[in-house]
Amino acid sequence: MLKAMDWTRRQVLAAPAAAMMPAAAAIPTVKLGPHAVSRLIVGGNPISGHSHVSAALSQEMIDYFTAANVKRLLADCERAGINTWQSRGDRHIMRLLHEYRLEGGRIQWIAQTASEHGDIVRNIREIAAYRPIGIYHHGTATDRFWAAGKIEQARELLKAIRDAGVLVGLGTHIPEVVDYVESKGWDLDFYMTSVYNLSRPRAEIEQLAGGKVQGEYFHHPDREKMLQRVRQVSRPCLIFKVYGASRLCGSREQMKEALELVFRYAKPSDCVVIGMFPKYKDQVRENCELLAEVLSRPS
Repeated sequence: MLKAMDWTRRQVLAAPAAAMMPAAAAIPTVKLGPHAVSRLIVGGNPISGHSHVSAALSQEMIDYFTAANVKRLLADCERAGINTWQSRGDRHIMRLLHEYRLEGGRIQWIAQTASEHGDIVRNIREIAAYRPIGIYHHGTATDRFWAAGKIEQARELLKAIRDAGVLVGLGTHIPEVVDYVESKGWDLDFYMTSVYNLSRPRAEIEQLAGGKVQGEYFHHPDREKMLQRVRQVSRPCLIFKVYGASRLCGSREQMKEALELVFRYAKPSDCVVIGMFPKYKDQVRENCELLAEVLSRPS
């Protein structure tokens, strides 16, 4: 398991983030319903303090992402051609989004349901009031329904999203969930597909790892299993955990290889969602450059 300081050292470049503002770039877009969405979407986990690495790094993210720094990141993304933000549909994020818009920000929003809310239907209505282009059912919550044999409850919540008048998405970390939903013909517009299955029972994790595991377990063979589903389904997929929550960020080449694997499978309608923590380097520029390199390779 990575420690926060190890992760930090790996991420540092010679120039600080403030000195490396991204230039305008032609990030390609795809159609998601009636909307043009950049193939690189900025994710919200770092802003909400979810590092998936350690408590220390999660706290460092919380400390860094003041309202000013959140708005700076979103503005940098827009200047670089990233026109969409995926993040939690909680009141903290909605307040930041509202403030950013008041100051002229135009980034599109794809919202995740906030599973801590006791009334998810009410949460969906609150999110819809902030004009997202789409709402998706939180993948961890989807996977809990699946494990409990109650996956049809997720389908009912998707109906509430449809009633809210926005695009409907379903998040999951489990490839078999996609298989099931496709076989049943659920009414949805897109999937949020994690390339790592973070919803395994501990016993299964320890069997795969060959012993006790502290924290979350990222099993690299998971990636192609989910990506096979991404390729097979007709609906667009927003693909996340591309870098394994920084575990594949040891070098620029390693990051590029991770993106290349994704786009070996991704359909022309699919996007990647990447969370960014630009405290130590200009991750907006870096990810835009890597995307351009990967997409320009000969097919």
